[in-house]
Formats: sequence, structure tokens, C-alpha cells
Amino acid sequence: MLEFREPQLSDKPWVDELLRHADYRGCEYNFTNLYTWKDAYHHKLSRMGDFLLVHLCGGVGCSYLYPAGRGDVKAVIGALREDAAQRGEPLRLVCLAQEQADELEALFPGRFEFAADRDGYDYLYEIDRLADLEGKKLHNKRNHVNRFIDKNPDWTYEEITPATLGECLEMDREWYRRSLLREGAAEERDLGDEGKALRLAISHFEDLGLEGGLIRVLGEVVAFTMGDPLSSDTFDVHFEKAYGELQGAYATINQEFARWVRRRHPNTRYLNREDDMGVEGLRKAKESYYPDLMVEKLSAVYKD
Repeated sequence: MLEFREPQLSDKPWVDELLRHADYRGCEYNFTNLYTWKDAYHHKLSRMGDFLLVHLCGGVGCSYLYPAGRGDVKAVIGALREDAAQRGEPLRLVCLAQEQADELEALFPGRFEFAADRDGYDYLYEIDRLADLEGKKLHNKRNHVNRFIDKNPDWTYEEITPATLGECLEMDREWYRRSLLREGAAEERDLGDEGKALRLAISHFEDLGLEGGLIRVLGEVVAFTMGDPLSSDTFDVHFEKAYGELQGAYATINQEFARWVRRRHPNTRYLNREDDMGVEGLRKAKESYYPDLMVEKLSAVYKD
């Protein structure tokens, strides 16, 4: 059996190195996500040669991510199959992008059964579109930003620093309280998992190499966001919070952070704003920005 263990901050250098070789745009292939969501999805890491292996457990049972790195991936998948058999589980690979599914089918013709996971599709946007909000499709977003600016003439945007992380945490606690009142107990687990992930991210903001921005109105933090580079041309936006009753706050933090990332990381072409988890309101919000690309996710189960 392969040796898997929970992600530690000390794993970041070697994990990042292997992920750079893979250069995947899917949000699962990011150390921050592997670390901050480790409790929700029971992430465990292992290394085989120049490949990162990830074991996780979720709603469909226990699974593996497609190996990330370089070398003989067929041999690595064979090792995952043996590991799954020793656990008494089928070999299930999840969050596969289409290119990974195609490679898997070429390596093991007819041996895997594939299924789409629409709730896990990542939304990718050209950074210039989100930073500039040009064109007819984004006319409403420009209006939202303009309303926010008109109604809050004293608003300011600033980069998140260690000194302001505590204010972001306090704002998240208030956002969570309001969300629970609005969404009810049915959403409590999902909100709670995200809250735990966010608190881990804030606690280890610098160690994880995170970057972010916040908006103040009358000196109070009313919106913030944070992320980090995902691949050679994509930046991952992990968290974004704003008070929904403050009209235009979400649209404004979205645009301001896109502008900031474009200046700080000029090679970035896309912002990955991750998946919608099957939440109707979140899907509608992400679709309203008209994504330029979707990282379509599939699962694959080995047919014995």
C-alpha cells in the first residue's frame, strides 16, 4: 500500500514543483486548496517518483486525483489500482479534465467508465474582461460597480497584509452569521466547511503564498478576496466575500482584484473562479460573467 499522509505546510515546496511540471488549470491542483480543504475532503498526499498522488474522500466515497508530475503515468496509475484494491475500494479517479480522461482512455482502452461531474466544473475568465468589464455582456456588471461607487464615495481598495488579516476574519464571521440567517440550516455544513478552509488560509496566509485585496466603506471591511497562482497562465481565486446587501460590493471586489492581479502577475491570462458546487445561486452568479473556458470535470472508475 502506498504511504499517504495529511498535507503539511512543509510539503508545499515539493508539491508546488510537481504541480508546475503538470501545469493543470483545475483548482484541485493547487497546494492551498489541498491544505485548506484537507479536513472537509480528508486529503492525503503521497509521492511516487516525480508524481504527486492525492487520496481524498467525499460524497461518492474515497477516490484519487489524476497523478500530477512527469514520467510514466501508466505505472503510477497501476500503483493506485493496487492501493485501492488493498483498501477494498474500486479505483476511482475524480476531477479529471478532458485531457486527462483522454490520456487515461489511451493508456487503458475500455477499462474505465467515465461520468461527467457538472457541479465540479471550474469557471475560467480572461483576466482582461474581468478587469475592464468591456462589452455588452458585462454592461450590468459595470452598472453594479458604478452604483457601488456612487453610493459609497468614500470606498477604498487595498492589498491584504498580515496587519489586516484579523479584520478579514471578523468580516467573515459576520458574513457567516448573516448567511446562516438567510440560507438556514440546510447550508450550514457547506458554509462551515468553507469557513474552516478560509480560517486555515488566513492563519497561514504568508506560508501559503496567498495574495488578496479588501474594500473598506467608512473604514470598515465590507469585502475581501484572496488567491494564488495556479498554472503558468492561470490565477486561482480561492475565496471572495462581500456583504450581499451592499449593492455592487461583489462586482467591485471582483473587478479591483482582477486589476491588481493583472498588474502583479502580467503573464496571467485567466482567473479560475473555481466551481459552483451545484449551488443554484452560485452557478447563476458565475454564469452571469460569461466564462471564457470551463474546466470540465469527469470521474473514472476502473472496470474489473
